[in-house]
Amino acid sequence: MVTKEKQFLMSRVEEALDDIRPHLQVDGGDVELLDVTEDHIVKIKWLGACQSCNMSAMTMRAGIEQAVRGKIPEISGVEAVNGI
Repeated sequence: MVTKEKQFLMSRVEEALDDIRPHLQVDGGDVELLDVTEDHIVKIKWLGACQSCNMSAMTMRAGIEQAVRGKIPEISGVEAVNGI
């Protein structure tokens, strides 16, 4: 992926994550965007309470993945490098 294209895509993903962050932060958690791969997989890292939360899998599917893919249809998936 061209650097400019990747930067633009990452900024769009960051905006989508900003929509879900307040819900995570209420419970002492957060998420960090690490990368968007060549095949449009978003790589995130759970932070704070989200690292050990047993609801991380549901939060990933119903919260983060839905928020990101809803705003950026070209994203093919979201994966956490830690946690679930």
